[in-house]
Amino acid sequence: MRTVVVGDQYIPAHAYIEALRQIAPPSFGPVTEVTWAGTKSQQHALQQRMEWQGANAVPAPPEVADGIADAELLAVHFCPVGTDLLRAAPKLRAIAVARAGVENVDLHAASAHGVAVFNVEGRNASGVAELAIGLMLNEARNIARADASIKQGGWRKDFPGARIELAGRTVGLVGFGHVGRLIARRLTGFDCRILVADPYVPQEKLAAHGAVSASLEELFAAADFISVQAKLTPETERFIGAELFALMKPTAYFVNVGRSRLVDYAALYDVLASGRIAGAGLDVHDDEPLPSNSRWRSLDNVTMTTHFGGDTMETTLRSARLAAEVLVAFARNGAKAHAVNARELGVAS
Repeated sequence: MRTVVVGDQYIPAHAYIEALRQIAPPSFGPVTEVTWAGTKSQQHALQQRMEWQGANAVPAPPEVADGIADAELLAVHFCPVGTDLLRAAPKLRAIAVARAGVENVDLHAASAHGVAVFNVEGRNASGVAELAIGLMLNEARNIARADASIKQGGWRKDFPGARIELAGRTVGLVGFGHVGRLIARRLTGFDCRILVADPYVPQEKLAAHGAVSASLEELFAAADFISVQAKLTPETERFIGAELFALMKPTAYFVNVGRSRLVDYAALYDVLASGRIAGAGLDVHDDEPLPSNSRWRSLDNVTMTTHFGGDTMETTLRSARLAAEVLVAFARNGAKAHAVNARELGVAS
């Protein structure tokens, strides 16, 4: 089969090529690489647009459309795969998306063309988990604020929030998938009590990670640090709001490394601006990048990062490897049962 891998500023094409070189059999077929043009910030902004508006909100990049006419297999990361790109690849049979989310692919159009779409899960979980813990430490210990003060010529010693240590505290995890489990594992050395709100995880799996189940209300009331990494679904969209924030301790910290749409950010802003909770660490935002006049920029009790939780060297290599494994498996057996759109393709999982 003819394969095209589309590199971007996060996962370069050569990462897929190297992974395929290591795992693909000699019979795999020719591989062509294409690089999606643009800067890292431009590509991230386009991905954010697709997350909110769908794959067809971004036109097919000409350099990609011109390079996939004969492709049967396609690997992408953030590159848009809408109806126009699918029309440009009439021989396409499968797409491997090197991330868990597939907002950049028009699943309905892919299914109509008989194209199986596969994602990969857990590829950036380690990086996101480490950032979540970093944001907890950064907020409680005022690391970024002290650094900013020194670089501006000051020597700040007074800070907002509670001067608490992470060790021995209660950490609430909203969502216990790949990221949540790794956060729990990495917190072992801090001797934390771990509460988990996730109705889909059995108690025995929680116990294996030293965690106990709690309702959202119990978790928000008891935790000193709350980290959100739940999956975004129609049921979880904006499911964390004013009622839950009202339950938090005034010394507690809130971290979101999942999706911004899991949280009512207006309600979060209110409790932060009023000093109702100690602070927050946020890697995801409703507006990315934040406008220069965003009111969030004026808050002194929030540490914000630029949605880079999973952007590590390890994630890059792992993502390319997992996508390559998907392509090799499909070339070998053509199975579609594990495709994201298996049901639309009429395949029983």
